Amino acid sequence: MSSTYQSFTPPRRVLMGPGPSDVPERILQAMARPTIGHLDPAFIGLMDEIKELLRYAFRTENRLTMPVSGPGTVGMETCVVNLVEPGDTVLVGINGVFGGRLREMVLRAGGKVVEVRAPWGRALDVEDVRRTLDEHPDVKVVAFVHAETSTGARTDAEAIARVAREHGCLTLVDAVTSLGGSPVLTDAWGLDMVYSGSQKCLSCTPGLSPITVSERAVERIRHRIRPVQSWFMDLNLVMAYWEGEGMQRAYHHTAPINPLYGLHEALLMLYEEGLEQAWERHKRMHLGLTAGLEALGLSFFVPEEERLWQLNAIVVPEGVDEKKVRMQLLEEYQLEIGAGLGDMAGTIWRIGLMGYSARVENVYHCVEALGKTLQAQGWKASVQEALEAVEVELASFTS
Repeated sequence: MSSTYQSFTPPRRVLMGPGPSDVPERILQAMARPTIGHLDPAFIGLMDEIKELLRYAFRTENRLTMPVSGPGTVGMETCVVNLVEPGDTVLVGINGVFGGRLREMVLRAGGKVVEVRAPWGRALDVEDVRRTLDEHPDVKVVAFVHAETSTGARTDAEAIARVAREHGCLTLVDAVTSLGGSPVLTDAWGLDMVYSGSQKCLSCTPGLSPITVSERAVERIRHRIRPVQSWFMDLNLVMAYWEGEGMQRAYHHTAPINPLYGLHEALLMLYEEGLEQAWERHKRMHLGLTAGLEALGLSFFVPEEERLWQLNAIVVPEGVDEKKVRMQLLEEYQLEIGAGLGDMAGTIWRIGLMGYSARVENVYHCVEALGKTLQAQGWKASVQEALEAVEVELASFTS
């Protein structure tokens, strides 16, 4: 054992990768408050407020709306293992890493997968979904990623949900990167099971996965033929803890008390800003970043009409060492951006504008730092002209 161990003090970074995003001091302070018991009446009151604030964020009246104890991947798996029984046929949309992960989880739950694929960096084609459902009338669930974090592509969740309902299917939707940053209208779009993550546009720390479940999906879960394969993720059991009236809560597991303080504070901040205003902020920061990056001569991987505002996939220019750029940004500018995943490794950068990270000063910092770092590798671009382009785009937002 070393005799030099000390308390860990992390460096202060500007987090503009695919997650986590910057966590404001207000949320960190909330998480440092005294821990109380997970069945304490005061904590149960907090749980009820979290559910109400999540309904606001998800734009839903679903009674079963709550955070799952675990990151977004646990939210994904919770939804899959509760909604899918062995032998069920599930249509899975795959246009990136996380669609592929959905497929893997459905298979592990005993489901039969019918795939609808789109090229990486493109949205799923609604007509492809319709055609596939026409050809496979036994499909029970349509599962897809609304905001594909690996590429920055946004799929039309409303249109796909409409087609799924026409075919009598439930929908299972990944909104990990979209909740709080762009419209997710659970009830208006008719979505049945949606999961997200605390560390993206909600700007909380990683470790919680908000989910919301429609009454149609709740009925499916309650009337399963076989028990859910995971005891911890069985919503029939978890509901007794999160859904009980008052003090009539059945113990299921020890909830992550202090992270839930943080989530409550994050949702309160979203409520105070206003959901539509938060969406508009993410959009405007995206437009400012776009203006600056294009002025540097960089191009986006995703077509404009299918881009996420909060996750920007940028094509690495030929001859540029993409890893060296990321390391230099981190070491010299304390700026984190993301690398490509899977098929996109080495070909794109992923720049996040999520939650508290979607701020004017971050846009300027990113454009300036990336421009100077590229210049160091011989890239011909004017950083000053790029910053002026950002200023023009954001003038109306900051005035």
